[in-house]
Amino acid sequence: MLGRTDSRRRLVFLVLVLLVVCVAIVARLAWWQVVRGADLTAMAHTQTHLRMVVDNQRGTIYDRSGTVVLATTVDRVRVVAAAKGLSPAAQGVDVARLGELLALDAAGRIELAERLRSGRPYVVLARDIESETAEHLRDAIRDGSLVGISVEAESARVYPQAGGGQGSTLAAQLTGFVNRDGLGQYGVEQFYDDQLAGSPTVYEAQKDASGRAIADTELIVQPGVPGADLRLTIDAGLQLAVEQEVLAAWIADHAATVSAVVMDPYTGEIYAYASYPSYDANDYRAIAADDPSRFVDPLISLVYEPGSVFKMLTVVAALEQGTASPTTRYLDERVLVLDDGRALIRNADRKAMGELTLEDAIAYSRNIVATKVAFGLAPTLGESAAILHEVWTRLGFGEPTGIDLAGEVGGLVRDPSISAWREIDVANAAFGQGVAVTPIQLARAFAAMVNGGTLVRPHVVAAIGDGPSSMGGGDQALAPELVPTLTAMLNHVTAGPWYADGALVPGYTVGGKTGTGQIWDASTQAWKVNVFNHTFVGYIGRRVGHPDLIVAVRINEAQSRSDLLTVGSHELFRRVATDAVQTPALLPELPPQPDPVGPADR
Repeated sequence: MLGRTDSRRRLVFLVLVLLVVCVAIVARLAWWQVVRGADLTAMAHTQTHLRMVVDNQRGTIYDRSGTVVLATTVDRVRVVAAAKGLSPAAQGVDVARLGELLALDAAGRIELAERLRSGRPYVVLARDIESETAEHLRDAIRDGSLVGISVEAESARVYPQAGGGQGSTLAAQLTGFVNRDGLGQYGVEQFYDDQLAGSPTVYEAQKDASGRAIADTELIVQPGVPGADLRLTIDAGLQLAVEQEVLAAWIADHAATVSAVVMDPYTGEIYAYASYPSYDANDYRAIAADDPSRFVDPLISLVYEPGSVFKMLTVVAALEQGTASPTTRYLDERVLVLDDGRALIRNADRKAMGELTLEDAIAYSRNIVATKVAFGLAPTLGESAAILHEVWTRLGFGEPTGIDLAGEVGGLVRDPSISAWREIDVANAAFGQGVAVTPIQLARAFAAMVNGGTLVRPHVVAAIGDGPSSMGGGDQALAPELVPTLTAMLNHVTAGPWYADGALVPGYTVGGKTGTGQIWDASTQAWKVNVFNHTFVGYIGRRVGHPDLIVAVRINEAQSRSDLLTVGSHELFRRVATDAVQTPALLPELPPQPDPVGPADR
């Protein structure tokens, strides 16, 4: 009798195997349908649909009037080729015909031939082709005299206003430019890049077997946001005039750079903002290849030792501490010996003027007196250093002003609580050496000295789209009761014999302070000989006690002392200030004149 072939254990094993297989199949199905379901759906959608991303047009930049265009976007075309399929003969035909239509020189034709020989399926041959030339290209493509060539639409950023100097566009270092990738670089274009660019519109359409969009299936899946227009605080007419002024000073003084800024001391609005050398923002690629340092803005991105303009900060500290007044008298000497004979301080003219009031010492810019004022701030050297440093930081030095331009730096200010100052450090600090600042920081600090004590936030954009800019505002940095004294002391400087002829503007109240800073040469570890930074920061007003504008100018690395300059910093101030007050509709209405106090009111 044969043995039985069935087995209970075998049956259980087979059932278990089937269960494991079923579970594995269900798990795999769950993996694809649940875990990877969304991915598979997206892959299927990609195979059947075409996605198109279209950039919205970038916003336009206007001057303060809203009528003068400083930057805009225009439609241009680019020339492209399918170089991969072109025979040598066809390449020669294209080079000859494109060279004629695009007016290429010999070097341009050689470069064109190299691109066509690349063998790539898509090669850009030329950009920013204007409409008339583009039409001639289309005619040549239609009649067959160009082979494998096509034209495509593209947007180009243009800066239509000529600047104050040859080869420059108006306010180039303020506006910046837009690169080939559509990104803002420097200035307003970079700072407000998100608002100007907006966001792209995304379309989807079903596609046929050849990958082309099927008509009437297009849908907007992301509407996008158009680029916002900007209205600046800059007055285009004044900007042009100031650019011409800095160019003239640059030529006359053989300077490395010359800069000027005009600001409303009460709001921080910038009315003009100019430096030379400047550049043509339409041709930024050539500048990038030749001298990219011209993109760096001297008003906010380059620091320097300002010299005697900083004496007014020493005055602020003394007035606040009650250790001096405008009429306090000091002995001006030829030399001060400091740090046990290891350091000497002298006046710029190496002379002594004897006993002077503080206001006269500031007007004559005496280093010796400024040093004595700084030493007298407190009983100890460390306390005096701390007081000076605190005044500096309260008036914004050592940190960016927050101006709405890309690339601002905060300057260099040594903290005496971290590294103790010696006597020579306090002396240098008293007259603006051993500290590095920007002209925009100086303009803001001097604005606080005359506007009631508010440290305003400088800004260049008045409106974004249809709404006002959120820039502006400020914090109280000085006691208001100090301001009349500071304003009068600045006026006393310009009334003196050294500056009156060059700085005063008939019919207006003017005040300010010069600075002549030495320049350290890192390569030789010594001060440069007969090369200086010249600065003037001051105000101009239509009424005594009410300054209308702050003007800060810097003549960088001029090849002579201030008294030998062809155009001194105080004279450049006068020219710029005169241009500003004569600009139509720039200055606001004056506030009402305070009523005089009569005997019955006392």
